[in-house]
Amino acid sequence: MVLTKSLLMFIGIILTVGGSFAAEDHREHIEDSLLTVQEVTQTCLECHEDAASEVMKTIHWTWKGDAKPVHAHKGQHAIGKMNVFNNYCIAVESNWPRCTSCHIGYGWKDETFDFENEENVDCLICHDQTGTYIKNPKGAGMPMKNVDLTAVAQSVGLSTRENCGTCHFYGGGGENVKHGDLDQGLVNPTEDYDVHMGNGMTCTECHTAEEHNIKGKSLAILTGEDNRVQCIDCHEADTHNSKVLNTHTKKIACQTCHIPVFAKSKPTKMYWDWSTAGKDSSGKKDKYGMDTYIKKKGTFAWGTNVEPEYHWYNGSTARYLKGDKIDPDKVVVLNSPLGKGKDKNAKLYPFKVMRGKQIFDTKNKYLIIPHLWGGYWTHFDWNKAAEVGMKAADLEYSGEYGWVETEMYWGLDHMVVPREDALTCKNCHGRGDTKRMDWEALGYRGDQMYKKYRD
Repeated sequence: MVLTKSLLMFIGIILTVGGSFAAEDHREHIEDSLLTVQEVTQTCLECHEDAASEVMKTIHWTWKGDAKPVHAHKGQHAIGKMNVFNNYCIAVESNWPRCTSCHIGYGWKDETFDFENEENVDCLICHDQTGTYIKNPKGAGMPMKNVDLTAVAQSVGLSTRENCGTCHFYGGGGENVKHGDLDQGLVNPTEDYDVHMGNGMTCTECHTAEEHNIKGKSLAILTGEDNRVQCIDCHEADTHNSKVLNTHTKKIACQTCHIPVFAKSKPTKMYWDWSTAGKDSSGKKDKYGMDTYIKKKGTFAWGTNVEPEYHWYNGSTARYLKGDKIDPDKVVVLNSPLGKGKDKNAKLYPFKVMRGKQIFDTKNKYLIIPHLWGGYWTHFDWNKAAEVGMKAADLEYSGEYGWVETEMYWGLDHMVVPREDALTCKNCHGRGDTKRMDWEALGYRGDQMYKKYRD
């Protein structure tokens, strides 16, 4: 059965207690002890016959989308978390057991993983209601050995914020490291922390699901306009009482005014320099209590209550793909929102921009996929890490490497504030130090409040 948004909201009202869906007691259905994860999945499929086959058609399973055109590239490309670069731990290939610890499956430890085996589907990661189901950070999707699989399977129910947050709050190796707008504060937030969840909503009321395909996409991973969650799915475009504000919404996204800052309580990583890795750590921490250097990973910078950067976005994304040539003297942009102010479908959106420095092949002039997990993090030899990683990625390695600055864009959609806390005119317009907008970077001669700068 396909649940409509209104029905989902009704179920949320009836079953929600403290922001979480109540569990359904499955003890009468599951009486025998379950010793392996495969036994759990087999048991689930006795009643939910199509669940695994549905999951296996989603990007939560495949970690890539359908083949589509990619801006400035020939042909079509099926891309996703499986095969795109980032400037955190760089790439999945050759680093599977660590990266795939949050995969919605069991045992993706190398390139031989069987994506067609239904018994590899992990039902519990999205449906556990005990709070005790924990994946092994080094286990290629397997749970910790001390998890009571029978007790967890007997508890399952509709997905909660905690279920979603188990993976999405902890991307990049720690809470709020990657996104900047997703952390544990969203489990039971106040209204000013997130106006939606602070009023009892759950993730699945916006990220609705049909046959286990969950609506939503990340600008950091996929490209194209399909499967997006947008504010106008629920809100009228002309929702304000003010004509001026309603005029603004024609070219300014809701998030721009209603997400004035991100990383409200937990710091998010803003810069990562891999080139400094390999030296013994001093153990130094910043004012947030976060590490500023780790031998395995290099140098970091963190931020809280960070003001977003603003760019035009028409729903499509430019992308660096594996093997693309780079100019080492320029910043390599791994992904970027496309659009200009005059584009019909473009609006001004807020972004977290992650910056860093990562390894590249100085002769072939493309980014390197280094073998980190079980590789560099063990022997601290970048040359060896590059050889193994590039072999796994089926790319030639010249034997010579260097370092290049990179940028990555993360769209902001959470930590939405109520209208009384949203940006005001003076935050973006007028004189003083409170202005957020870089008008020239946005394609204008100056502040659009002033007639002399308007075209």
